[in-house]
Amino acid sequence: MTTSATLPPGVTVRPATFDDAAAVCALLHEIDLLEIGRADAELSEVEADLKHPEVDLEHDSWLLFDDGRLVAYGLLWDESGGEHIDTEYFTLPGRPQASQHLLELMEARAAERAAANGADRAVVRLHLNIAPTVDLRALRGRGWTPVRRYNSMVRPLSKDTVQVPEPPPGVTLRPCLADADRRRAHALVQESFTDHFDFHPRTYEQWLDDIDAERADWALVWIAHVEGLGDAAVLRTRNDRTAMAWIGHIGVLRQARGHGLGSYLLRHAFGHYAALGRERIGLGVDTDNSSGALALYERHGMTRDFALQAWELIRPSQR
Repeated sequence: MTTSATLPPGVTVRPATFDDAAAVCALLHEIDLLEIGRADAELSEVEADLKHPEVDLEHDSWLLFDDGRLVAYGLLWDESGGEHIDTEYFTLPGRPQASQHLLELMEARAAERAAANGADRAVVRLHLNIAPTVDLRALRGRGWTPVRRYNSMVRPLSKDTVQVPEPPPGVTLRPCLADADRRRAHALVQESFTDHFDFHPRTYEQWLDDIDAERADWALVWIAHVEGLGDAAVLRTRNDRTAMAWIGHIGVLRQARGHGLGSYLLRHAFGHYAALGRERIGLGVDTDNSSGALALYERHGMTRDFALQAWELIRPSQR
């Protein structure tokens, strides 16, 4: 375990291990209660982050303890292979000195990762609740600026009122039960999201790690085939979250947009999970998305559950 002279007495920092997943999830639940009023983090998602092969836990993770109690957690990963470095940073309030120290460690490591990629600078990204436990004044003082907002959207479901819709003429839907279809789903995600903010191309193997494919139920991932266009859209969902069913991706190829395909996939997810007895379904959306996704979700009865702000820090890489 390492300590720093800048830290208050009793405060220590060490890397995380996979065995820390439950403790990290408990910390996130404490923070969730303060920020959104309920525990929302999932242990399976924390475990997926900690076991991701692109995260070097020894150098890319941090647990901060105050007299033995876990009070802050940081994680860093690199999807871009260039200057963009992503981070997660969670802290209970009331520990400004310790929290600032953790940010210093994370920022320095981000600069190292960018330098290893051959980049001259690190563009570090961080997503926080719009009313976070993090001290935003201190964050701005370090040079962080807000760059994007995301909404977590939610809709109630009832099997009495929500049914699986009939597909539009010329559209067929198939689940991704075969490896060839899973690879096709990956290709559709890559192509349909390529012009989205902060998109980074991912190989099939990287994508499998990103979505924790070892636990994925591929019967809940569908490809839409459109007569005359071929495979034109993908719907990836999950049923392993406690609070609600979840839509991970709705991706429609550019040439197939404007014909109600996204709306159909959304309603298919609603009907499918209503039939399974789920009472709520959610998804995340970039509120500045040029495809009009936010308006689409609102038209179909989805409302904001909570909002996240993307923050960015630019600093020279350590070459």
